[in-house]
Amino acid sequence: MTGCLSRWIAAALLWVALASAARAETLAATVEQWGLLGSWAVDCAVRPDRDKRALLTYEIRKDGRVMYGRNFGDARDESEVVSATVNAEGLLNVMVFFPSLHQTREFGLLLKDGSLRAIYNRSERGEYTIRDGKYVATGAPTPAQQRCD
Repeated sequence: MTGCLSRWIAAALLWVALASAARAETLAATVEQWGLLGSWAVDCAVRPDRDKRALLTYEIRKDGRVMYGRNFGDARDESEVVSATVNAEGLLNVMVFFPSLHQTREFGLLLKDGSLRAIYNRSERGEYTIRDGKYVATGAPTPAQQRCD
């Protein structure tokens, strides 16, 4: 009985390890094939700053994790992308865990004619900062970002 239980535990641990590796590989492949990797900004020639000129970077680490970095000039942070899927309209739906905020945020990105644009951004509680390509607070459209590298 103990031998059978040990084999089941070993098989379960192997399955968990393989499933985690497959998920990471699928996530990395999704963002790479969609065209998200690299650095993005509204104006790549201007230094990043807190107000409107953040430099956003998406990269795949050697361990397979997909990371999202934000450079605000005077401050930087880095968070892990935990999922990414592409819907039928070509929108990339990304979930990022922000340790500094103690929350996961979901945002939808559209890549059109080489420009990246945020279509929505919401908290895990469903509170939007961007909805339908516009900032909720002002109603202004989100700007197109260009690849900087």
